[in-house]
Amino acid sequence: MSLTKNRKASIEKVDKNATYSLNDASALIKDISTTKFDASVDVSIRLGVDPRKSNQMVRGVVTLPHGTGKDVKVLVLCTPDKEQEAKDAGAEYVGLDEYIAKIKGGWTDVDVIITTPSVMGKVGPLGRVLGPRGLMPNPKTGTVTMDVGKAVQEVKAGKIDFKVDKYGIVHASVGKVSFDAQKIAENASELLQTIIKLKPASAKGSYVKTIYMSSTMSPSVQVDTKSFSS
Repeated sequence: MSLTKNRKASIEKVDKNATYSLNDASALIKDISTTKFDASVDVSIRLGVDPRKSNQMVRGVVTLPHGTGKDVKVLVLCTPDKEQEAKDAGAEYVGLDEYIAKIKGGWTDVDVIITTPSVMGKVGPLGRVLGPRGLMPNPKTGTVTMDVGKAVQEVKAGKIDFKVDKYGIVHASVGKVSFDAQKIAENASELLQTIIKLKPASAKGSYVKTIYMSSTMSPSVQVDTKSFSS
């Protein structure tokens, strides 16, 4: 497959043998992103853990200081007494039985699902549909809570959850190409610092092995890990 002129120019700007500071990488990603839409900026962090071992699982939540830049669509599954609280906080979809039926029918057109503990008995069976899509509510990520209003507001403000995959890599979006380079770097730094705090005691050797930043359809840029390794 031949490279487009813009793609070739982008690749030539990236030194594949170099590692960049977080600030330089963020600026470079903005420079080499050529999509006509506002592309997402993503980071991939390879960790020195074995996710097959329960004591080396890395999972957490972080609120990005400058948000994700995405219009997050939220579904709140709750009893009637919590519906107005969810609506006032900005949830796009609020209800229970009718949405459970829609999900069973294959509907998953949302980014985050928040629910209350009292209805988890009804939500639990949806795990086979929601789990593979990363939509299953979980107390550890703050999406199973009585304070649904606060949970909706936090998600809208840029709260994301992350989890190491079976290859030992954490993938997360840290903003949009339209963000200032400094804001991209600060969002990425917040994520990285949170991951470092979650280092399992059983993890041996180098913890943060590699960090790559990219935007939608752009080449990837390797970030220097020295500032983040512990």
